[in-house]
Amino acid sequence: MKKIEAIIRHFKLEDVKNALSEQGVAGMTITEVRGFGRQKGHTEMYRGTEYAVDFVPKVKVEVTVTDDRLQEVLDTIMRSAQTGQIGDGKIFVIDLSSAIRIRTGETNEEAL
Repeated sequence: MKKIEAIIRHFKLEDVKNALSEQGVAGMTITEVRGFGRQKGHTEMYRGTEYAVDFVPKVKVEVTVTDDRLQEVLDTIMRSAQTGQIGDGKIFVIDLSSAIRIRTGETNEEAL
């Protein structure tokens, strides 16, 4: 099992959600996050005053999949989240040793 964490732009969330749903992904967790990568934030003007935005707002999408579905889900996220501009985000893949469904006690792949 793998956990996929994708940090994406806010306005791409609906595209990613719809694309994953079409692929049969049963569930996901969405978190609003702030951070920066190579771009180190940016500056904006507000009422004539320039100020720095150090942490850029993004959305983190978390999905857990079986090993055999990993590449298909990664491709789906890449295709639906990409704009071709700096700041499109990152995807992290994490190995999961176990998963448990609290309601039924099912474990591992049955819990997904």
